[in-house]
Amino acid sequence: MTQPDRGKDRAGRRTKRFLTPSEKYEIWLQLVRQEVTIAEAAEQQQVDRSTIMRIRTVAKEGALAALAASKPGVAAAQRDYEMEAAKAEIARLSEAVKQMAVKLTLVEGKGGWA
Repeated sequence: MTQPDRGKDRAGRRTKRFLTPSEKYEIWLQLVRQEVTIAEAAEQQQVDRSTIMRIRTVAKEGALAALAASKPGVAAAQRDYEMEAAKAEIARLSEAVKQMAVKLTLVEGKGGWA
């Protein structure tokens, strides 16, 4: 599809072309491999050069963030605070039930259970 074939919006500008994540990844790979220039990639995809530059910037920032977050070795298990709180509540309630059972035994005596 060439530029004249593309639609125009109400202001007479080209309509926006939304690239899928896989298209963006392929563009980034081509740029990294130096198979195409920014201008060539923009022309192939029929988008503005700033769009291609933004794809390159976002990919670089994402890769740096992912590399910074990764640490060598086995990842430590993440603490599940909700599970810990639930287990603490179970332990607390179990102790309360035990205490109530002891009090009930003292008040009624063992004879009531037989």
